Formats: sequence, structure tokens, C-alpha cells
Amino acid sequence: MLQPKRTKYRKGFKGRIKGVAKGGTSLNFGAFGLKAMEPERVTARQIEAARRAITRYMKRAGRVWIRIFPDVPVSSKPTEVRMGKGKGTPEFWVARVKPGRIMFEIDGVSLAVAQEALRLGAAKLPIRTKLVSRIEDAA
Repeated sequence: MLQPKRTKYRKGFKGRIKGVAKGGTSLNFGAFGLKAMEPERVTARQIEAARRAITRYMKRAGRVWIRIFPDVPVSSKPTEVRMGKGKGTPEFWVARVKPGRIMFEIDGVSLAVAQEALRLGAAKLPIRTKLVSRIEDAA
């Protein structure tokens, strides 16, 4: 699973995801992409599950690019622990995804295969998504 090799701080703030994506809104690598339509925190596990679903359907033909990276640590305290005594330990990593962000790109497969692969990948993610392609961008 994805996570940073090292970070400046061990624990992070929760933060809020407001506004639309400033960058990463257009296809840079592949012919087809999966674009986020709403703001959400996407975990490293969800990214990996989506990647597996996409590559499995494509039968390892073509290429997949992951355009988001989980760099925000999420800490939690154990169950049935009283309030206080500091913040919990980092449990997992998330990527803050804003609307308009391209999350996955694929290339080297037909439109039908790309549509189904990205649909299966989108089912693993907690947000509404949209399929985008270079063909639409040119028109």
C-alpha cells in the first residue's frame, strides 16, 4: 500500500477539503481517466483496491497511472479508552481529493475495456466519479 517514506511530522490535523482541485484536472498520461466529482478523504487501502480492480479487468494489458498519493496520517485512539491522555497513534494514510481531480489514468486498451475497468475501480472508492477521455477533450 502507498504511504510516505518519511514525513516532517508524525501526526497531522484533520483539516477540511474545500474548493475545487487546483491542479491534476486534465489527462497527462493516459487516454482515459477517472475524475472525482466530490471532496473526500480516500484511504491507501481504497486506492489499492481500485488499482487492483482496474488492472485485473484489463488483464494486465495497457498501463495504469495513480494520480493521487495518501500523504495525510489519520490517527485514532483504541476503543473503550477514556478521553484525554494525548492524541492516538497514526493508524492509516489518506489522500485529500478535491472535485475535478483525476485519480486514475489508463492507456493501451479500447474504450469498452476502459469504461468497464474504471467503473469497477470507481466502485471501490467512497466518492462519485466520472470517466473522462482524450476524445472528449479534443471535441
